[in-house]
Amino acid sequence: MDTLRTILATIVCLGSLIVIHELGHYLVARWCGVKVLRFSVGMGRVVWMRKFGKDQTEWALSAIPLGGYVKMLDARETETEGLPPEDLAREFTRQNVWKRIAIVAAGPLANFLLAIALYAGLYMTGVQEPTARVGAPQAATAAAAAGVQRGDLVKSVNGEPVQGWNELRWAIIQAAIHKEDLRLESERPGYGTVRATLPASAAAGIKLEDDVPSALGLDLMRPPAVIGRMEEGGAARRAGLQKGDTILAVDGQPVPDARAFLREVQRAPGRTLAVTVQRDGKPLELAVTPEAVEDKSANSKGLVTVGKIKAELVGAVDTMAVRYGPLDATAKAARQVTEICSMTLRILGRMIVGEVSLKNITGPITIAEYAGETAKMGAESFIAFVAFISVSLGLMNLLPIPVLDGGHLLYYSLEVLTGRPVSARIADLAQRIGLGLLVSLMALAIFNDLARKL
Repeated sequence: MDTLRTILATIVCLGSLIVIHELGHYLVARWCGVKVLRFSVGMGRVVWMRKFGKDQTEWALSAIPLGGYVKMLDARETETEGLPPEDLAREFTRQNVWKRIAIVAAGPLANFLLAIALYAGLYMTGVQEPTARVGAPQAATAAAAAGVQRGDLVKSVNGEPVQGWNELRWAIIQAAIHKEDLRLESERPGYGTVRATLPASAAAGIKLEDDVPSALGLDLMRPPAVIGRMEEGGAARRAGLQKGDTILAVDGQPVPDARAFLREVQRAPGRTLAVTVQRDGKPLELAVTPEAVEDKSANSKGLVTVGKIKAELVGAVDTMAVRYGPLDATAKAARQVTEICSMTLRILGRMIVGEVSLKNITGPITIAEYAGETAKMGAESFIAFVAFISVSLGLMNLLPIPVLDGGHLLYYSLEVLTGRPVSARIADLAQRIGLGLLVSLMALAIFNDLARKL
């Protein structure tokens, strides 16, 4: 079932984004008077095709389900000798440079507009997400040093209001990328408005691929650790824990929430812990010895030995509905798309100078996994994921690599500046270099995907 869901989610995600991208090229080409010969979803050999319209445009599905293309009447690819004058006037290279720029830019623009529409739709209908209430910061973190306390409800970051945990998390990551101080304004139960500042230097040693908020000490406030279902013969049941027990402390140290208890258990494989629980309103101390279990490390360091007690922790975090009116939703969606582009470009820049590992480049396998996971989580998560990938696809196509849209836009920009098109010899050489670079990036992305899986 999970495999089928992942396959279907990937087809819906990538298929819809490819269609929208190519439809942008197609519609603007038609609007500019260029004759379109074929609209293909997929690359390589055509496996299905039908002709429609006055121009008898071929609408096709091709064998390689990665990408797509719009084939226009183009003298560089199609023999034009003997064509009637009305068709020659619709040949791509005979259009002025601004029309050619519009046709090429329309694909990425369509992806950006789709992402804005999807995000705006989510904001208008209302997105259910955790509140921006933080848990107790761990000692020696920047949040602890700044005076952040458990239960603080963050209302704004650097003067910008935030609604919900996802907005807070995004604002924290943005501040880290821009190397800015993090100024939090929060409501503290019983105290009113409080302010805390985390200096930009606090994020200096944190890798962007890590959990930036958590590294700064800003974690989501989670419910108390309450024992739920337990496995027969597991460490929890052998120690005498019962369903409904609330964990108060481990080895004399208070445990504020379920995540803190999980962390203490994982740190103690095979070591006996003195666990204080509350049962029927009274404290009770039990000796719990977590089992040593080999588990895959979250930071891709391979298998590590962790402690597990074979019990569920129940309870839900506080949530809220984040909702905006049509204008505010559209403006916020446009700003989010802009911020995603800015963040992506900054990360790419840091990759080039070696500040961020190339391991962060992901490919179709990782995209498929996330598509399946977000589809499992529900429509909101899946739509948000599709919007994010749409932005990424549009931005990737704008990179100045000759075989991509961005490479063609570079050619036409030079033509605008110099008054003449790039020579065929230079264009051909650039195409070869660009193709080699693109293949190398795809190979690296797939290698990183497989390395994560293994």
